[in-house]
This record gives sequence, C-alpha cells and structure tokens, in this order.
Amino acid sequence: MPAPRNFAEAIQMLQQTASKRQKVALASAADTTALSALVKAHEAGLADYVLFGQEREIASVAEAAGLKIDRKAIREVKGEKEACGAAVEAVRKGEADTLMKGRVYTRVYLRAVLDREKGLRGRGLMSHVFIWEVLHMGRLIFVSDAALNMYPDVEQKAAIVENAVKAAKAFGLAEPKVALLAAVENVNPKMPATIDAAIITQMARRKQVAQGAIVDGPLALDNALSEEAARVKGIESPVAGRADVLVVPDINCGNMLAKAYPFLVPGGEMAGILVGAAKPVIITSRADSEKSKLYSIAAAAFVWRAGA
Repeated sequence: MPAPRNFAEAIQMLQQTASKRQKVALASAADTTALSALVKAHEAGLADYVLFGQEREIASVAEAAGLKIDRKAIREVKGEKEACGAAVEAVRKGEADTLMKGRVYTRVYLRAVLDREKGLRGRGLMSHVFIWEVLHMGRLIFVSDAALNMYPDVEQKAAIVENAVKAAKAFGLAEPKVALLAAVENVNPKMPATIDAAIITQMARRKQVAQGAIVDGPLALDNALSEEAARVKGIESPVAGRADVLVVPDINCGNMLAKAYPFLVPGGEMAGILVGAAKPVIITSRADSEKSKLYSIAAAAFVWRAGA
C-alpha cells in the first residue's frame, strides 16, 4: 500500500487492514479531549482502551462530553503520578499495547515512562516525533526531536534520525528523505548545528546510520521543503525541496517550529509519538485538539504494527 498523504487516508488504511486492534492505556483519563479522541478511535475500529484514574472523575468528564464509555474498562487509581505508573505497568506487562497521556503534566508522565526499573525504556535512545499533515504538499512530514532530547550531540542526533526514519517507514515510506536542519545550508565552523549535520550526512553515505533513507544536511527550512527555494539558492540535493523528515538541532527551535504549525496553518493538524521506547508512547500537549490526539492514536497504531 502507498504511504498515506493525510490522516484521513491513514485512518482509512488502518480500518481496511485491521486484523487486530491496539489496546491503549490512557493515564489520568479524566481529560475531555484525550478521552473523546480515544472513544472515537474505538468507534472507528482503531483501538480498544483501558482507563486509569478515579472512576467518578472519568465518568463525570465522559458524561459532560456526551461520551459513552465502558465503565468496566476503568482502573481505579488515585493521583496523577499513580495513574501514570499503573498505566505504564499495564503496557509493560502486555495488558495494553500503547500508552497515552491524559490530564497530567508531561514531566510526571515522562518520569513514569523513563523509570529505569519500571518504565518503558527501549534498548537505545528514545525520541519524540511530531507528524504534520501538510495538505497543500500532499504528504505527511515528520519532525524530530522537538519534545524530549534537549541538546543532543552528534551520536544522539544520529539515533534521533534512526527513530524518525523508523516512524516514517511505519507509515509506508519506502525511502524517507531526511533533512538535517540548520539556520543555513552551508557548513560553518562557528555554527555547531551545521557541523553536526555534515557529519551525520557523511555517516549516512557510509551506511553507518539510517540505512534505507536518504539523508542530507545542513539544509535551511526553506530549501528543505521548497524545490523553488532550493533552485534559487543553487542547491543540488536529493532531499532539498522534498524532505519527508525534518531533524532539528535542539528542542528549542524544534518545539517552537512544531507547535507553530497548527496555529499558523489553517486546518493544520499534527500527531505526536515517542519512538524508541519498548512500546508506543503517545505524547501530546494538554492544549492539543481532539483531532490531534485522535491522529496520535492512529500514528501509534502504525508504529505498533510495524514494531518500530
């Protein structure tokens, strides 16, 4: 099957190929948008669920939002920290397949995920991937890491590239094109991001990282996404203007870039998922829309099926 061009196609593909549904553990489930997204995912055949938190609060939120939930799927847990721990444990033990964030601060949620003894750490580096739905370009674009690793070094950036490529391939991209972003497209010894990008590009050419992907950088954002911008600047690159994956230098520019998208682009939607964990982990902002959280559940389903 071809890679989906938007989230509607992604959901349709999941529905058409569903032989088994992922079970999502929603931590601190008394959250209107997260609960609504999960219920809609269930109704669409994308996921089953188990809800962690106080039954009275969860039922109240569901009633206020007009949601019909299975009360038998609620696991009574008091406290946000405790709810996160219980949800992580359920995923770790195989009682659920995917972890999802509800009404809880990200730092509390991640503390449970990253716990060295009881968390969901994988074998390597974990990194976050935002997935933009860019309708006018007719494709999904993967942005990493804008939420977890703050100031990654070259080795960590190489791992971030690997994780982002795995996520893109889970969506059916046979050979993702990866742009290593910087403020400029030329290597400048005074700009560490350009040096890191050049090193990782060379590593990819020698098949030391991201095999099965095309990696190039440094590239500025305009010439990573616009073929016209690349042409005007005289950039010859198999990635320039056609990037599927944008790898950012650090969490500051990445987080601002990713979060600006739905506010500046009319109808712009995105999903968010942690890659490299032992099981798929959905991380969205409390301010994200219901659609964003529904699309994140769909993204987790692709990653879960692919075993990425």
